[in-house]
Amino acid sequence: MTPSEIIFLILEIVGTVAFAVSGAFAAIKAKLDIFGVLFIGCITAVGGGITRDLLIGKTPPAIFGNLYILAIAAVSALVVFVAAYLSRKKFLTAYEQVEPIQNVFDAFGLAAFSVTGTAVAFDAGLSGNPVLAILLGMLTGVGGGIFRDVLTSTTPYIFKKHVYALASIGGAAVYYVMRLFVEPILIPSLVSMALVVAVRLLAAKYRWSLPKVKLEDDE
Repeated sequence: MTPSEIIFLILEIVGTVAFAVSGAFAAIKAKLDIFGVLFIGCITAVGGGITRDLLIGKTPPAIFGNLYILAIAAVSALVVFVAAYLSRKKFLTAYEQVEPIQNVFDAFGLAAFSVTGTAVAFDAGLSGNPVLAILLGMLTGVGGGIFRDVLTSTTPYIFKKHVYALASIGGAAVYYVMRLFVEPILIPSLVSMALVVAVRLLAAKYRWSLPKVKLEDDE
């Protein structure tokens, strides 16, 4: 494997574990059974990549040729389920402490997949179209989370809280520009991921959100 392939394999594994854990947490909170936890964990981890591949006409999606990624997602979700099942009372009473951990995993997953999604555009010869390249990065980053939220009867996170999609777009855009001018690709990868993680964690801590219309009377 080339150094770039190793880098993106590592990023893919990091993103897969992070999103699978995030999805498992959401599924447990939604009171789903073990199959539901595994399914939500897996679709959160691979849903964005599937959406990206279908958009660029790559069929079947790459995940079906890399089943070890699906296995990593399933094992990650299963570990969360077992841990919660064995100490479910503590899990329920300590959810306020668990949620920040979920946010951290979610931030790393978003960062890793925003980068790998944009990298796919370069690999597919689409680097001449910056809008498409950045869009692919964002879709890879947020797609799994949308599946997770819809399947757990929650308004998708990206539409209501903490500049989620904007962080993904920013990271993808920084990666795209740096990739054109900076070598080795490890540098734009790390810088872009750091940006996404920093924005997401700061947004969660300080409750940053985009403007929205409040129809109800707050007074």
